[in-house]
Amino acid sequence: MAKALEEFDRLAELLQLEKEEDLEQFKSRIQRLPLTERRDNGYAWYPVQVMKTGYTYGDRAYVTISRETAEDTPHHFRAGMVVNFFTQQAGANKPERSGVVNYVNKNRMQIILNSKDFPDWIGMGLIGVDLLFDDRTYKEMEKALKTVQEAKKGRLPELRNILLGIEPPRFAPVNEPFTHPQLNDSQNRAITQILAAQDVTVVHGPPGTGKTTTLIQAVKRLSEQEHNILVTAPSNTAVDLLVERIAAEGLNVTRIGNISRVDEAVIRHTLEMKLADHPEAKNIKKVKVQAAEARRNAQKYKRRFGPEERAERHQYYQEARELSAWARQLEDRLIEQILDGSQVIAATLVGTSNDILYSRNFRTVFIDEAAQALEPATWIPIARASRVIFMGDPFQLPPTVKSQEAARKGFGVTLIEKLLDRLPKVNLLNVQYRMNEHIMAFSNKVFYNGQLQAAPEVKSHRIDADADHPLIFIDTAGCGFDEKTHPKYKSRYNPEEFLILREHLYQLRDAFHPEALPSVAIISPYREQVVHMEQMIEEDPSLENLALTINTIDGFQGQERDVVYISLVRSNAKGEIGFLKDYRRMNVAMTRAKKQLIIVGDSATIGGDRFYAAFLTYCEQQGLYQTAWEYMRTAG
Repeated sequence: MAKALEEFDRLAELLQLEKEEDLEQFKSRIQRLPLTERRDNGYAWYPVQVMKTGYTYGDRAYVTISRETAEDTPHHFRAGMVVNFFTQQAGANKPERSGVVNYVNKNRMQIILNSKDFPDWIGMGLIGVDLLFDDRTYKEMEKALKTVQEAKKGRLPELRNILLGIEPPRFAPVNEPFTHPQLNDSQNRAITQILAAQDVTVVHGPPGTGKTTTLIQAVKRLSEQEHNILVTAPSNTAVDLLVERIAAEGLNVTRIGNISRVDEAVIRHTLEMKLADHPEAKNIKKVKVQAAEARRNAQKYKRRFGPEERAERHQYYQEARELSAWARQLEDRLIEQILDGSQVIAATLVGTSNDILYSRNFRTVFIDEAAQALEPATWIPIARASRVIFMGDPFQLPPTVKSQEAARKGFGVTLIEKLLDRLPKVNLLNVQYRMNEHIMAFSNKVFYNGQLQAAPEVKSHRIDADADHPLIFIDTAGCGFDEKTHPKYKSRYNPEEFLILREHLYQLRDAFHPEALPSVAIISPYREQVVHMEQMIEEDPSLENLALTINTIDGFQGQERDVVYISLVRSNAKGEIGFLKDYRRMNVAMTRAKKQLIIVGDSATIGGDRFYAAFLTYCEQQGLYQTAWEYMRTAG
């Protein structure tokens, strides 16, 4: 037991390494830059206009700001990020306020300030917002590790020992297996085991196998017998998608924390919106406004030191405290009513540490996309539950680890990966509904031991064109298309490789009537190649009618298109392949296409790697192997 618990000491050390590296990168990349450079690089908005102010729950003030620039001007602000709301106005009192981004929508951003009042300078102009280093996530992970390690009584130490592999998980006897007519056998079996699990179970969902559908149906069934179900995922985007899907099934779901998308499908399920729509909301808001007015009146007497002024100031502060306490009491009661009436509560892993959920424990927590979550973050919701359901695929994108030392020591190994070895049984969803079987087969063999099968309705589907083979590799070996490195961002790109890809794209476009064009995505592991391709296509009017998405592999995860192009970029005499060594990232890339997958790369560079050598052999045997010279002749 003691040795097993030492695992938490090791995790805490690795977490500290990650935190230190993250802070150092933040300082060098952002904090040390002047304001103009932070703005130009998307780390600051300046100047901005204050469009709206108000109060959210907990007496916290919010501001909605806008910037005057093109809507597609890139930036790094996302929901949940910690920011510095500031003014450059000379002589301003307390010119900085910290806050959290509630949402970003094009050129608008809403910030919840870490204060009850608005700054005096809010109407003076010269206002901006900066990114700050966010150590809240680290603090919550540190706290969770300590809580779990030191737990002596109750459910948590039992669950901890099962998850560490010290004790076996238990399952109730199954009298009648779960069956849903629209689910396949593996999905029904997974839900049957979820219902029977008394401690923990894992659902392994490879690409296209309906993992989210399985989760939703399991939640729906459990909602018939449990008061509240906690549903979590590592990212805001993943949680928002779950909220949308759960609500579509008719369940009452409440979203806690920051939302990443501002649309009716999600925002109406947030706690903030439910509070705002409640009949009591107007009364609470009125009391908050009165409290804020009393605090402002007290401030007027701040530099007056006579006995009458002190008495007036004291009276206003007393009034503000009483009004704030009253508003908070009304609000707390209303929040409890909303949460009590919710069948499902949804939040990010770190979001489950929200004070609103402090006194709440759950029979069941679902951790979706568990293979993208750092283990310390996973323990945060586990500490609130009696039973944990892990869902994910350890052979897709891993969590991001910034510290090379922490990564070397195994910080990127997730809890769901460890459970694949520790648990006697894991539920594999084995029918995929996305890809032609030729697209699926290589990943199936390499990552899933050949256990997947393509559903009958997708196994043979392909684009309706002459050159319709579902898998094509276009080899640029010998063409002299050497990769290039951006001098500033150090990301790699390959302009000539894209020209070959574009020639194939022209052929695809010409093979269809404009109204019958398939959906197309072009992806690459390298951001700079994505930027280059976006620019080239934007300048090409002949491609403007194509339903086209261009993104990095990471940015495209979770999506699919009829046709997917992958630009591998790497082409050098040393056979160095960099990012391509992350085979899980390539598994994601290779499994996004439904009907046709076209990969463009240099076999001489990638062929020295065992994974890519096997893939090239597979393309020669089961796909269509072409040389770039064919497309160069076409271009000529």
